[in-house]
Amino acid sequence: MHFSQLIFSRWIGALCISLLLLVACSKPQNGMPGRAAPQVIVTTLKSQPVTLTRELSGKTSAFLISEVRPQVSGIIKRRLFTEGAYVKAGQPLYEIDDALYQAQYHSAEATLQKAQATLHVTQLAADRAAEVLKIGAISQQENDNAVAALDQAKADVAAAQAAVASSRVNLVYAHIASPISGRIGSSSVTQGALVTANQAAALATITQLDPIYVDVNQSSNEWLELKREIESGRVKARTSGTPTKILLQDGSTYNHEGKLQFADVTVDPATGNLMLRVIVPNPDGVLMPGMYVRAVINEGVLADGILVPQQGIMRDPKGTATALIVDKENKVQPHEAKVSRTIGDKWLVEDGLMAGDRVIVEGLQKVQPGMTVDAVEAGTQAAASNH
Repeated sequence: MHFSQLIFSRWIGALCISLLLLVACSKPQNGMPGRAAPQVIVTTLKSQPVTLTRELSGKTSAFLISEVRPQVSGIIKRRLFTEGAYVKAGQPLYEIDDALYQAQYHSAEATLQKAQATLHVTQLAADRAAEVLKIGAISQQENDNAVAALDQAKADVAAAQAAVASSRVNLVYAHIASPISGRIGSSSVTQGALVTANQAAALATITQLDPIYVDVNQSSNEWLELKREIESGRVKARTSGTPTKILLQDGSTYNHEGKLQFADVTVDPATGNLMLRVIVPNPDGVLMPGMYVRAVINEGVLADGILVPQQGIMRDPKGTATALIVDKENKVQPHEAKVSRTIGDKWLVEDGLMAGDRVIVEGLQKVQPGMTVDAVEAGTQAAASNH
């Protein structure tokens, strides 16, 4: 009996030692709890200048449009251009039969020569009258008549010169030239057609497409909000000539950058929109009047903007934006955030977050508020090895 008790006591002692060893092995050597803190990737927010942009829908319109109309009446003798071709300013387009205007011009020139001859004779007569008046050979009345005749002759010459100039203008108008450079459309008349001065129907229309206008519409509410930001000094205002990116209907970016030309001074009462005009180079003719495009316009520069990666912002069913940040004690804390717009792949923070906050951008599904975490800064070697 004594021997059995001894064996049992030894078995109990061995069991206790085994349990103590098991407990000791289950504890990490550094004394930390058995479960390691989850690792998350964070981005430390910082204040920086942010260019504010706004993507607005718009429509292209021609830089210049000229409707060609005759300024004198007559029969079209020749058409001197190819429909759809590019024409230069001053290039001949139509010739109107100018026989009548040539005759009128020559008649006016003849009248001018006759008036000039009469002026020469009356000038001589007036000079002689002035000389003989000195010796009393003629009366003062006769001298006055000679001076009046001279003045009449001078007026006749001036009228004849005006008639020559007028007939010369009509002769020039019989040769219709392009007022601007651009692409010309179809001709509404053919050779032999009768046209009249200042007729309602245009002979052809010329459109200048390089450069080209893009007219976009901005909400007056957005404009007022931006105006308040500028007046407060928070945003530096845009200026005329601000670079503008153009997006085509298929979503691709147009090769040439435009410039903001001006903002209209009135708001459309039907839509509540303000029109902005952008001037865009169009050397390849990709843009044509009437196309719908989108313009990314720089609205201004926010001197101390804060950007947070989009994956760091969560929204609840009510739409409230929330970010999980890691505090100084490496504990997770939820913060409500007010974000206004996207800048690339980031949100622009208006309120709720500040420079220096460490926002969790990866590993959100592994943590809960109040939990201690192992925070690794995004972009570091440790964060790269975590992927």
